[in-house]
Amino acid sequence: MSADLVQLVTAIAQRARAASLELATTPTAAKNAALLRLAELLPAASADLLAANTQDIAAAEANGLAKHEIDRLTLTPERLAHLAESVRQVAALPDPVGATLESWTRPNGLRIDKRRVPIGVIGIIYEARPNVTIDCAILCLKSGNASILRGGKEIFHTNTAFAALITQALAETGLPADAVQLIPTTDRAALNTLLKLDTLVHCIIPRGGESLIRFVAQNSTIPVIKHYTGVCFVYVDKAADATIAEAILINAKTQRPGVCNAAEQLLVHADVAKEIFPKLAAALAAKGVQLRCDPASLAILSISGPDSQLSTLNSQLSAATAATAADFTAEFLDLILAVRIVPDLETAIATINRDSSGHTEAIITQDETTALHFQQAVDSAVVTWNASTRFNDGFEFGFGAEIGISTDRLHARGPMGLNELCSYKYLVTGTGQVRV
Repeated sequence: MSADLVQLVTAIAQRARAASLELATTPTAAKNAALLRLAELLPAASADLLAANTQDIAAAEANGLAKHEIDRLTLTPERLAHLAESVRQVAALPDPVGATLESWTRPNGLRIDKRRVPIGVIGIIYEARPNVTIDCAILCLKSGNASILRGGKEIFHTNTAFAALITQALAETGLPADAVQLIPTTDRAALNTLLKLDTLVHCIIPRGGESLIRFVAQNSTIPVIKHYTGVCFVYVDKAADATIAEAILINAKTQRPGVCNAAEQLLVHADVAKEIFPKLAAALAAKGVQLRCDPASLAILSISGPDSQLSTLNSQLSAATAATAADFTAEFLDLILAVRIVPDLETAIATINRDSSGHTEAIITQDETTALHFQQAVDSAVVTWNASTRFNDGFEFGFGAEIGISTDRLHARGPMGLNELCSYKYLVTGTGQVRV
């Protein structure tokens, strides 16, 4: 590792720490002014941003990146407009810094206030996700944190263009330019250096594939908030509405199959499997989804004869194959869905708690008692009832954006917005008390 690279990254972290101390007491109005200026700059610079992104896409295609990976790094006018709206929404959200979480008075007269404060300096490590540059920068800024961004080589030109706009917005509104910094190299050695700067950086959030997240978690001396995979389940209960089940499953699997909150696993209650699963399979097949089936679900699709619901869909459903054991814990990130038939609700819950990644699960049912039990018993960050897994998203939760989705239990879980980017401290006020 070159001394120059170590010096570069260390200097970035030192400047970020200084900026974080200034941001901790920056008024809400000043932070919002910078965000709103960025929201203006994004559409104004759309031509330059799209041109930079085109360079990254061309390189990705030349390097043979998978379709879902290219989709993630692609910037479109619609996605750019969505980013600008995210910035405006974050600016409109309440400032979490300084909020009193608890307050009480001790018998000796001491008043104790528990107040939200910024974490400090947050490092974000990510791959081919251009929205992360904006999402993380704006959430860190609004919550009073300095951020150090280290994007992947696949999206380097786009990230550099975004970072320039952020710096411009900060400079034009009088905030420290070092509040948001992009590490200007994709050299892995720079990442290794950053992960060891625990006296300057207070939290690391990796966003990307499982290999990246495991590398960061195993090599960092700084606390890491993470999720390794998004093995998300949809369970169709015996009391499910077939129309609702089909709509939710199609959305959860096919809207954007390459993202972490897309459905990867389907469980169907045995009491309704023969009736409802062929309809679901046909709808999925029409969208190009390949099914990896357990013996029970494959047997249902093998029904033949003139009365078969699938008689006109044989060609579409020919992609249904017997699943392997690995399929039932897989994050496919593609138009592939593993299917199992389960005998009852408790088996569905046990299967999910054993095989899911604890990210997002959904139950489709009209039975409220069943739904509430499922939501309580399933040990995942987000559990939906009659709603798509795709709603596990900071923007959809009303956070304006998200800095990541955590499957950890400390200190944050699920989509992370402004509140999750804060810690707290205790303010103790006395009138001369001394301890005896």
